[in-house]
Amino acid sequence: MTRITAWRRHPLARYAVLIFALALVGMVYAAFVQAGKPADAALAAGKVDDVAEGKSLFVQHCSSCHGMNAEGTATGPTLVGVGAAAVDFQMGTGRMPAADPGAQAPRKPLAKWVTPQAISQIGAYVQSLGGGPQVPAKEQVDPAGGDAGKGGELFRANCIQCHNWAGAGGALTRGKYAPDLNQASPTQIYEAMITGPQAMPVFNDTTITPEEKQSMIAYITQVREQKDPGGFGLGRIGPVTEGLVAWIAGLSALALAAIWITAKKRQKS
Repeated sequence: MTRITAWRRHPLARYAVLIFALALVGMVYAAFVQAGKPADAALAAGKVDDVAEGKSLFVQHCSSCHGMNAEGTATGPTLVGVGAAAVDFQMGTGRMPAADPGAQAPRKPLAKWVTPQAISQIGAYVQSLGGGPQVPAKEQVDPAGGDAGKGGELFRANCIQCHNWAGAGGALTRGKYAPDLNQASPTQIYEAMITGPQAMPVFNDTTITPEEKQSMIAYITQVREQKDPGGFGLGRIGPVTEGLVAWIAGLSALALAAIWITAKKRQKS
């Protein structure tokens, strides 16, 4: 009996062949997936040419914080897997590129080079790196397609703790804050829910469905148009400012009353 025949008849030979076959299939599958992944992601996010142009813009303006391949650095997190929606939100609101490192990047005017085309190209490049949420379609964020009443219930259950009932925002811990939603477009509101920027949690489609997100957008945009029946809105922050105004106005009224009473007594005497 030859050595090869003896090996083939060994009790462990069948297991070794099975393991080798599985490993070979896995390697071939991984090679095909990696070869088609950038193109598939690029086609999902836009044109293939946008990926190349987006990478060029990324290297020029974003790589100093996020790394040459968006792998992340000590200054900025990795962008692999965040998707084009995160890019569109962060750049579209002026938060990125960040001017100064801090607890939270504020909304600010866009830089001159940050055009809709540039945002789309960088988004296509980031999308090609590992997928992630894509920019929602216009019909997904149209307030007219949502139920503002249902959206109000969802907003009060999930968002009012940070953003206030009217979306006026509020302070959080460690120098962070929930921003005012009055400046956010319907697309930006939707993108914030699916990407969870900064201190905000992610509300994926299993937590809040796309239809429910659209209803929340309808509520947020409708509240902006509501008039304050009491007169002054006081920033719509709530009982804090209302109590402060009442306290100051009350003390001022008492002080003026005391001055008027004492002045009247002096005149009589």
